Order: sequence, then structure tokens, then C-alpha cells
Amino acid sequence: MTFNIDVILNNLTYLLWGRLADGQPGGVLLTIIMALSGGVLALAAGVLLACLAWRYQGWTRRALFIWAEVIRGIPLIFVIFWMFFLLPVLFGGSIPGPLTVILALAWFTSAAVMHTTLSGLNALPAGQVEAGIASGLGEWQILRTILLPQAMPNLLPSYIGLMVSLVKDTSLAFIVNVPELTTVAGQVNNREQIYPTEIFVFIGLIYYLLCYGLSLLAAKLGAPKPLSR
Repeated sequence: MTFNIDVILNNLTYLLWGRLADGQPGGVLLTIIMALSGGVLALAAGVLLACLAWRYQGWTRRALFIWAEVIRGIPLIFVIFWMFFLLPVLFGGSIPGPLTVILALAWFTSAAVMHTTLSGLNALPAGQVEAGIASGLGEWQILRTILLPQAMPNLLPSYIGLMVSLVKDTSLAFIVNVPELTTVAGQVNNREQIYPTEIFVFIGLIYYLLCYGLSLLAAKLGAPKPLSR
């Protein structure tokens, strides 16, 4: 059995960016767009929720923790499926499939971002807060000007690790027929029919390269900085 590279070359543009010429991005391009968009939304929402959990103790923090545990206990594929059919009902109109997947990814990942960020805030010395209070700063000012600027650089490798998971999770969009990389690979395979090994080995390699590149970035950001002389 030989590896037929022609099936990849003949369908390469479709696998890389779908029907971009018709205004319908797909393949690798749509995978990257969804992962980046979901990651940005998840980061913003997760950091905000972590700040709320840090600022407000008691029932507010418990409610946020319960919400996060419920989200993390549901398979992501169900979240995508539910949002794909629920959002059009709530908003009274059709919503683009990629947008529903982006929102599902962001909602699901924001729970992990919240826990990660809150752990980073709690890891800072208590003296930082005390110094801020002694300087006359309010708790929100302490968060914005003292704690977050110190915590965020240390959390970057963890955030990138979550981004790696997001890239792989975009493959679940096939359930709602969004034309990301896995979906278009399935379409090419159905059309060609006799080259599944070539097609899906190539797709696996693309996912690996995307995730490996992010992992290298996380390792570089997480490496200890040399002491200045």
C-alpha cells in the first residue's frame, strides 16, 4: 500500500481555507478563526468571573464555583449541539453556525480560565493586598493595578495550554456541519472514498503542528528568566 499524496494536493486549497473565494471560510482557516475568537472571549469572561470570585466571598463565589463545575461536567459536544439549536430560538432568527460554535467554546472554556486566574491571584503574597489597602486603594483598584499585572504574566503558559485544547475542540463542530478542518476532511473523504488514510493522516499532522507551535510558545513563556547582573 502506497501513500497517495495527490489526493492531498488536489484538495489542498479546500482543506486550508474552504470556499473563501465565495465568502465562506473553512478548513484550517476557520479552525484558527474559531479557536482565536473563542479564546479571546473565554479569556475576557474568565478573568472577569475570577475577579468577581476574588472580590466577593460567600454565596457569590459559591455560585460561580457551582456554575463552573456544571459547565465542566457537561461534554463540550453537547454544549455545541444545544447552543446551535437554542440560540436561534432565543434570538428569533438564524445564527451562523461558526458563531454558535465560537460562543459554545468560549462559554465552556471560561470556566477553566476562571479557576486558573483565581488560583494565580490567590498565589500572590497577601502583603500585596495589604500594601494596596495601606495606600488607600479600593479592592477593585488593587485588582486592576497591583494583582492582575503581576498574575497575568505567570498565567500565560496556562492560558496557552487552554488554547491548545481549544484548537483540538474545534473539531467537534462537525456535529453541526460547520466546515472547519475535520468537517471538510470528512467531505473530501466522502468524495474521494478510497483515500481515508492519506486524508486523515494529513489532518492529524495539521492539528499536531498547530498545537505543537502553541506548546513551544507556552514553554518559552514559562521558562525561568535569567537573573540580571
